[in-house]
Amino acid sequence: MIDLVKNAFKKETMLANVRFFILLNLGLVLTALGIVWFKTPNHFAFGGTSGLSVLLSALFPQFNVGFFMWVLNIALVVLGFFTLGISCMGWTVYSSMALSFYVSLCEAIWPMTAPFTNDTLLELIFAVLLPAIGSAIVFNIGASTGGTDIVALILTKHSSLNIGTALMASDILIVSGAALIFGVQTGLYCILGLIGKSFVVDGVIESINQRKVCTVVTSNPEDVTDFILDELHRSATVEEAQGAYTGKSMTVIMTVLTRREATHLRNFLRMNDNHAFITIVNSSEIIGKGFRAV
Repeated sequence: MIDLVKNAFKKETMLANVRFFILLNLGLVLTALGIVWFKTPNHFAFGGTSGLSVLLSALFPQFNVGFFMWVLNIALVVLGFFTLGISCMGWTVYSSMALSFYVSLCEAIWPMTAPFTNDTLLELIFAVLLPAIGSAIVFNIGASTGGTDIVALILTKHSSLNIGTALMASDILIVSGAALIFGVQTGLYCILGLIGKSFVVDGVIESINQRKVCTVVTSNPEDVTDFILDELHRSATVEEAQGAYTGKSMTVIMTVLTRREATHLRNFLRMNDNHAFITIVNSSEIIGKGFRAV
């Protein structure tokens, strides 16, 4: 029996690790595509190692963006090893190297000598969207895309500097460099991209994690709880209550569901208990068994 439990635990752990690795690389690939297809040909330097690499490749056109990403990320990894130690770096090392690799691979397979379109605003939208979705996927699984995240770790450990302010300052310097090198118009687009990325990353993470907190007030709790347990394969919290106006005894059932499951519950109540009262509230922070680990 103990061996069976151990094997199941090992299998569950292995599947979780495989899922983590796949999502990490998916996020890095999307980020790399955004850099190569949209940021580089339009000279969009929003910040980070990719933005600095875009500036450096313009100053030294004999080298592409992928080359400078390798140089910068390797330098940051080495700096991180000396200041933080290997144990503190975690997946940041892999992310830094993998992102550099994917950028170089994309440049080799599909080199971009000019933007896809003449619509700069459309190009900007995708330059923001792809890396933002990629970053959101990576951040959501508890990893990072490397690069300037190493700088953040170093600042966190060795100074009392506000990390957000420090990283924003570095991004502003890179955007200012883009304005000087590529012109004011490009610089203004970069500012829009820098602002837009933060909103899109937050929005995507919330969308990925969004769940429905459903509270049902009913006089037929058995049917509702049976549906939640047997059909939706979720659990619920059940409390006894009393109607303030009618004075009748009621049961309050609270459960957390996905969008699809919440729709099924609502349809079930409409067909089987149309006197029930249900409230559905969005939440992106559900921590516990069946959702996100503590």
